[in-house]
Amino acid sequence: MRDRSIPEATVGRLPVYLRALVEMAEHGTSTTSSEGLAEAAGVNSAKVRKDLSYLGSYGTRGVGYDVAYLIHQVRRELGLTQDWPVLIAGAGNLGRALVNYKGFGERGFRIVAMVDVEDGKVGERIGPVEIQDLSLLDEIVRSTEVAIGVICTPAAAAQEVADRMVAAGIRSILNFAPAVITVPEQVSVRKVDLSLELQILAYYEQRKAALEAVKDGLATLDLAGATAP
Repeated sequence: MRDRSIPEATVGRLPVYLRALVEMAEHGTSTTSSEGLAEAAGVNSAKVRKDLSYLGSYGTRGVGYDVAYLIHQVRRELGLTQDWPVLIAGAGNLGRALVNYKGFGERGFRIVAMVDVEDGKVGERIGPVEIQDLSLLDEIVRSTEVAIGVICTPAAAAQEVADRMVAAGIRSILNFAPAVITVPEQVSVRKVDLSLELQILAYYEQRKAALEAVKDGLATLDLAGATAP
């Protein structure tokens, strides 16, 4: 581990850089400048240079960054060079979609188990994963060494599931449920609220529509003024 931790904002941008770098590599690009990576990631180049300096990567003057090596550095810093067993709680549409998503395995995340409380779902198989009863959570975590728990349950069940995960020894939780969960300080939680993000987009869409209406109104006034006798 590093003596100096990386700022949370930088950690949040590393996956964006990684995605951009992988796309570059897939298109045959072997080196990139901070400006090129910044454009691909949607940030400014000074921020890219500062973020990558935390990884000990400063590039080479006149050459830039080696894409393959930078991918390795970012993956290592994010812990993606090792295997992360993942358990999903909630066998609804979202949980099933996550199990079937092939991209997790390519990035080092292995879905090892799925749990639910509905008798009609328990025992069903989704690809290589069999849905098991939530009551077996402790045993599943011990036997598969689950590192990350993903909550895809209704809001009302989210806190209970989180409590069970914490009690079973899970220290990292990704919460898709539309609810705020409370966990001990040593447990990391990331929340993904799709409805919240859609509401934010609706706000910006409304603003753009209002601005367009104002522009149309001004254009009409200008046209009327130009044709007036």
